[in-house]
Amino acid sequence: MPPTRRLDQPSYNPLRIVFDILDEQMPVGKYYGLGYWTPTGYWRFQVGNDAENVGGFRQTLREQATDPELAIKQWEEFRARLNDLCGTMSAVSLMNLRQDAGFLATTAGGAPFVMTHPWVLPDLPLVFESLHETVDKIVTEPFLRNWIDTMCIFCGFPAKGAMTAHILYILDRFFVEDACYCVPIGGTEQIANTMVRGLEKFGGKLQMNAHVAQILTENGRAVGVQLKNGKIIKAKKAVVSNATPFDTVKMLGGPDNELPPEAVEWKKTLGKLPRHGAIMHLFIAIDAKDLDLSHIKDPAHLVVQDWDKSLQDSQNLCSFFIPSLVDPSVCPEGKHCIHVYSSGGEPYEPWEKLTPGSEEYEAYKELRADVLWKAVERCIPDVRDRVEFSIIGSPLAHEAFLRRDRGTYGMAWAAGTAAPYSGLLKNILPFPFPNLKTPVDGLLRCGDSCFPGIGTPSAAASGVIAANTMAPVSKHIDMLKEISQRHDIYKFLDPGPMANLYLPFVESSTPSVELRGVQEEASV
Repeated sequence: MPPTRRLDQPSYNPLRIVFDILDEQMPVGKYYGLGYWTPTGYWRFQVGNDAENVGGFRQTLREQATDPELAIKQWEEFRARLNDLCGTMSAVSLMNLRQDAGFLATTAGGAPFVMTHPWVLPDLPLVFESLHETVDKIVTEPFLRNWIDTMCIFCGFPAKGAMTAHILYILDRFFVEDACYCVPIGGTEQIANTMVRGLEKFGGKLQMNAHVAQILTENGRAVGVQLKNGKIIKAKKAVVSNATPFDTVKMLGGPDNELPPEAVEWKKTLGKLPRHGAIMHLFIAIDAKDLDLSHIKDPAHLVVQDWDKSLQDSQNLCSFFIPSLVDPSVCPEGKHCIHVYSSGGEPYEPWEKLTPGSEEYEAYKELRADVLWKAVERCIPDVRDRVEFSIIGSPLAHEAFLRRDRGTYGMAWAAGTAAPYSGLLKNILPFPFPNLKTPVDGLLRCGDSCFPGIGTPSAAASGVIAANTMAPVSKHIDMLKEISQRHDIYKFLDPGPMANLYLPFVESSTPSVELRGVQEEASV
């Protein structure tokens, strides 16, 4: 799993805010940079102050850019252009959002920022537009353009297609004095364990190995699920799916004549929605005896083969992460574990012709994963000689074990593209992603195929938005006010007194929805 930003203390990271709302702690290890292996060699992107005298990004530009002075000039101009918009990231949090009229009350706390920065209003739509609209006007220096593309690619697109909001987070958070990356001590599973503790604390229950076969509907409304073992679980008010829309619709059972016309059309058109390819994964355990890694400062690395090729090409861009450099507890003493993964552009078509376990399948896995081995060899040249265990994850493995249609990494909804909305929000919200609501009454969605997109913090935020939408507006506001009192950094979450102006209207027009949590490992 890629590193997550600032989880060791209260921060703007939505995942950390969720932990604090649940009053749960998760120990983390920290590091402060990202290693780059590019056609011009190795260099390091250091988070924190970007001043030249502290080894920051301006020094990197001076050392790596084709035209250092131009790169620094354009970097400063680029930051200045988006500076005020960065403030919008802390004016309204993802935690304040909900997908009904209640958002007028829960986001009212952002009004003071808008009133004191009225010149930002004309630029607000830019937050959800493709970043290249701004980059192309300001940045021409090749190194700086390439770096911006790599910062965006983890949301699925380079600058063309990535939301400007993505770079706003980076500009606002990566270049402060205490910026860092965080990794859970004990492995990625600790994120899930922390969430489960919070769930159970508030009376929730997570049921594993409960594979959903069908989402049940009655009179056009989702009323529960039927498991593959035949058991039926009824929902009090709603069913929430964290699967992709492609996988959700497969479970939407019953004859079409029992669904509203919009839902029937939804089922027919889902196949036309854009999706990313899969990710190739390589997991390695090695003997670290006499292995000297003092030449690298960070556990996370990004490898680019050719800047002239697409960063969405899984054979061109990949990353590797050595968590045992930060957290030795994840493997035995004297060993290292390494996760290598490609960009989310691995095409599915060649794989669907293969049979898992066949000689052809195993040979093709080795062929497609060779670029991942070579990526690690940049840092550990004899890695293949040190291997004690390795396993390759293919698109077919994604499809089988994660239940992702065609092994897809997620929705490829480019910024600036109109997304399907319905009802009140269609003409209000410019989010470049399909929303959480579906044409089936009582069926909501969350996860990486909804706003705000892919990645653990974003997926967690989408779950919060879904939960907010199902809660009465007054309870949502109470939660925001409570968490805003726990730390100074969270004061911006408080919707403030202006929320009371909207509350009578939105409370009467927004029916509360009580959720009986029904979730399955990667399906519903």
